[in-house]
Amino acid sequence: MSHTFKYDILVIGSLNADLVVRAPHFPRPGETISGDDLQIIPGGKGANQAVAAARQGANVGMIGRVGKDGFGDVLLQNLKNNRVDISDVERDDASTGTAIIVVDEAGQNSIILSAGANGKVTREDVKKHSPGFQAMQAVLLQLEIPLETVVFAAQSSFGNDALVILNPAPARTLPDELFKVIDYLIPNETELSILSGIQVTDLASAEKAARSLQEHGNFSVLVTMGGNGALIVDKFDHEIKHIPAFKVEVADTTAAGDAFIGGFASALLRGLKVEEAVKYANACGALAATKFGAQPSLPTKEEVEKFIKQG
Repeated sequence: MSHTFKYDILVIGSLNADLVVRAPHFPRPGETISGDDLQIIPGGKGANQAVAAARQGANVGMIGRVGKDGFGDVLLQNLKNNRVDISDVERDDASTGTAIIVVDEAGQNSIILSAGANGKVTREDVKKHSPGFQAMQAVLLQLEIPLETVVFAAQSSFGNDALVILNPAPARTLPDELFKVIDYLIPNETELSILSGIQVTDLASAEKAARSLQEHGNFSVLVTMGGNGALIVDKFDHEIKHIPAFKVEVADTTAAGDAFIGGFASALLRGLKVEEAVKYANACGALAATKFGAQPSLPTKEEVEKFIKQG
């Protein structure tokens, strides 16, 4: 399929309808509690990162699948409204991916995922569009679609000089063949603990865990640490760099990591050095955490630049 414009960033990943309810606390087993009105919000790590990058001014395309149901219509329309090219998103007989999200009073979230059509994204979906990969500058991947599809997409992109950025979420053990074809791994502390088998509790343990993963490939690790900012464990540099977080009033942490990734990729492609790009990404993540919901919370380039100036 040929496109009329070159993507800066291609996202290969998930699209979900987020069914969100706020509650005073997470229910215990057997407990029924009252929550606020249910909201249906466009989400999915892939779609979130696509919108996050597009709102930073990047040309973004997406490969993925949604169902032929009403949720699918909503998700595709929302991507279009955010200037994400959806011509490579397929409609599937499976239901659209869904996330059931409870947000507590402190803004922390608890999520149950139903993969639906996201579980049907195949290497054939990627292969169909791979002739266009030469034009990409960066490819963003997550783990809400089948792992073999992620590995194939990374291998296809890596061979074409595109930067391959992997967000290993939801976390699981990854094969060496994937580590060998990525440029940036962007986990949070929990994901880094699961990937490395090392409990991440502070900067020192985060560095140790990241270095242990770097034995499997030639990539840099950016660890997102919420209110503690981000840690850069560069593949070329023996020194780690800690980039502090921006202080904000947290409303909802959903998609803050996706805002970071979309912000980082777009900043890198605009020519910012890694440290500056991470600082910029921290601002994107901080702003996303001040608003409720996944994609509605993702900031624009103008909002981020203004926020950093006020810094």
